[in-house]
Amino acid sequence: QVRLVESGGGLVQAGGSLRLSCAASGSIFNNNAMGWYRQAPGKQRVLVAAITSFGSTSVVPSVKGRFTISRDNAKNTVYLQMSSLKPEDTAVYYCNNAPLRGDYWGQGTQVTVSS
Repeated sequence: QVRLVESGGGLVQAGGSLRLSCAASGSIFNNNAMGWYRQAPGKQRVLVAAITSFGSTSVVPSVKGRFTISRDNAKNTVYLQMSSLKPEDTAVYYCNNAPLRGDYWGQGTQVTVSS
Protein backbone atom coordinates (compact mmCIF):
# COMPACT_ATOMS: atom_id res chain seq x y z
CA GLN A 1 0.00 0.00 0.00
CA VAL A 2 1.38 3.38 -1.03
CA ARG A 3 1.09 6.05 1.65
CA LEU A 4 2.40 9.56 2.20
CA VAL A 5 1.02 11.53 5.12
CA GLU A 6 2.34 15.05 5.68
CA SER A 7 1.71 17.03 8.86
CA GLY A 8 2.98 19.95 10.90
CA GLY A 9 1.97 22.90 8.77
CA GLY A 10 0.19 25.95 10.03
CA LEU A 11 0.06 29.71 10.22
CA VAL A 12 3.21 31.41 11.50
CA GLN A 13 4.57 34.93 11.54
CA ALA A 14 7.60 35.86 9.50
CA GLY A 15 10.75 34.83 11.33
CA GLY A 16 9.02 31.90 12.98
CA SER A 17 9.67 28.18 12.76
CA LEU A 18 7.80 25.00 11.88
CA ARG A 19 8.71 21.34 11.73
CA LEU A 20 7.02 19.25 9.08
CA SER A 21 6.75 15.47 9.24
CA CYS A 22 5.98 12.92 6.57
CA ALA A 23 5.15 9.30 7.27
CA ALA A 24 5.70 7.12 4.22
CA SER A 25 5.02 3.53 3.33
CA GLY A 26 8.03 1.29 3.09
CA SER A 27 7.67 0.88 -0.66
CA ILE A 28 8.34 4.60 -1.05
CA PHE A 29 10.74 5.19 1.83
CA ASN A 30 13.03 2.19 2.22
CA ASN A 31 16.45 2.62 0.61
CA ASN A 32 15.21 5.59 -1.44
CA ALA A 33 16.07 9.25 -1.45
CA MET A 34 13.29 11.46 -0.16
CA GLY A 35 12.45 15.09 -0.71
CA TRP A 36 10.22 17.92 0.31
CA TYR A 37 8.40 19.76 -2.43
CA ARG A 38 6.25 22.85 -2.25
CA GLN A 39 3.59 24.40 -4.44
CA ALA A 40 2.70 28.03 -4.04
CA PRO A 41 -0.62 29.37 -5.39
CA GLY A 42 -0.53 29.58 -9.16
CA LYS A 43 2.92 28.02 -9.39
CA GLN A 44 4.36 24.62 -10.17
CA ARG A 45 5.38 22.16 -7.51
CA VAL A 46 9.13 22.34 -6.92
CA LEU A 47 11.66 20.39 -4.92
CA VAL A 48 13.21 22.37 -2.05
CA ALA A 49 15.15 19.78 -0.07
CA ALA A 50 16.33 16.20 -0.52
CA ILE A 51 18.03 13.50 1.51
CA THR A 52 19.58 10.26 0.31
CA SER A 53 19.03 6.93 2.00
CA PHE A 54 22.44 7.40 3.61
CA GLY A 55 21.60 10.87 4.97
CA SER A 56 23.31 13.21 2.53
CA THR A 57 21.26 16.35 2.15
CA SER A 58 20.77 19.18 -0.29
CA VAL A 59 18.55 22.25 -0.39
CA VAL A 60 17.77 24.90 -2.96
CA PRO A 61 19.53 28.26 -2.54
CA SER A 62 16.37 30.10 -1.49
CA VAL A 63 16.09 28.02 1.70
CA LYS A 64 19.75 27.35 2.41
CA GLY A 65 20.63 28.08 6.01
CA ARG A 66 16.94 28.14 6.99
CA PHE A 67 15.57 24.66 6.15
CA THR A 68 16.99 21.33 7.28
CA ILE A 69 15.83 17.96 6.04
CA SER A 70 16.31 14.78 8.04
CA ARG A 71 14.96 11.24 8.15
CA ASP A 72 14.30 8.50 10.66
CA ASN A 73 14.68 5.19 8.84
CA ALA A 74 13.25 3.23 11.78
CA LYS A 75 10.01 5.22 11.53
CA ASN A 76 9.85 5.63 7.73
CA THR A 77 9.55 9.35 8.39
CA VAL A 78 11.17 12.39 6.84
CA TYR A 79 11.24 15.81 8.48
CA LEU A 80 11.68 19.39 7.37
CA GLN A 81 12.77 21.86 10.02
CA MET A 82 12.02 25.36 8.81
CA SER A 83 13.23 28.49 10.53
CA SER A 84 13.43 32.20 9.72
CA LEU A 85 10.32 31.71 7.65
CA LYS A 86 9.40 34.30 5.04
CA PRO A 87 6.07 35.12 3.39
CA GLU A 88 7.42 33.67 0.15
CA ASP A 89 7.68 30.29 1.87
CA THR A 90 3.89 30.14 1.89
CA ALA A 91 2.84 27.01 0.01
CA VAL A 92 1.47 23.51 0.33
CA TYR A 93 4.35 21.22 1.25
CA TYR A 94 4.57 17.62 0.06
CA CYS A 95 7.05 14.82 0.52
CA ASN A 96 7.93 12.16 -2.01
CA ASN A 97 10.87 10.37 -3.52
CA ALA A 98 13.55 12.61 -5.01
CA PRO A 99 13.78 12.08 -7.88
CA LEU A 100 10.17 11.02 -8.28
CA ARG A 101 9.51 7.35 -8.89
CA GLY A 102 5.75 7.46 -9.43
CA ASP A 103 2.77 9.76 -9.68
CA TYR A 104 1.26 9.24 -6.21
CA TRP A 105 1.11 12.24 -3.87
CA GLY A 106 -0.17 12.72 -0.36
CA GLN A 107 -2.53 15.51 0.67
CA GLY A 108 0.26 17.88 1.63
CA THR A 109 0.37 20.29 4.54
CA GLN A 110 -0.33 24.02 4.25
CA VAL A 111 2.29 26.47 5.48
CA THR A 112 1.25 30.10 5.64
CA VAL A 113 3.71 32.79 6.69
CA SER A 114 2.27 36.18 7.54
CA SER A 115 4.28 39.38 7.25
